[in-house]
Amino acid sequence: MIAVSACNKDQPPASAPPSPQNVKTVPVQAKPIQKPVSSALALRPSAVNQFDFSNKKDPFKAFIAVKTVPTSNAESIKKNLRNSLPIHSFDVSQFKLIGIVIGGRESQAMVTDPNGKGYVLKVGMAIGKNDGKITAITSGGVNVLEQFRDDNGRVRKDNIKLTLPRKQ
Repeated sequence: MIAVSACNKDQPPASAPPSPQNVKTVPVQAKPIQKPVSSALALRPSAVNQFDFSNKKDPFKAFIAVKTVPTSNAESIKKNLRNSLPIHSFDVSQFKLIGIVIGGRESQAMVTDPNGKGYVLKVGMAIGKNDGKITAITSGGVNVLEQFRDDNGRVRKDNIKLTLPRKQ
């Protein structure tokens, strides 16, 4: 079922608007306008800090503190590094020469320490407790020059020659 309704154009409107004489004027109340509030004005800084972290540990600080030792020059750093190597923990006379290779670019020699560990030596390398320098590698042996301070404070030079053991 469908219902259709329409209005006739000849009919006057159902109710006419009231005339201005009969209408009472009602004063219109204006809506109160709220002033915009700034967030800076709303949040006032507190006079006293609520949290005191002065007695707490810093969570970003490393657990292990690295101490830096002031060094005067680069030579002391190299010397400390050299002293940590096992080839510098024995006296030069304790090393045993077991082989020499002559030829190629430069001559090389192989020595063993008292523990039996082997080292390949080249000219200019440091060996021993007193920072001995290898000056020459020949078919007869290895020449080592040690420079050190004695008990009186004088610089001493000691030339040590490591030779191959004789065949029996």
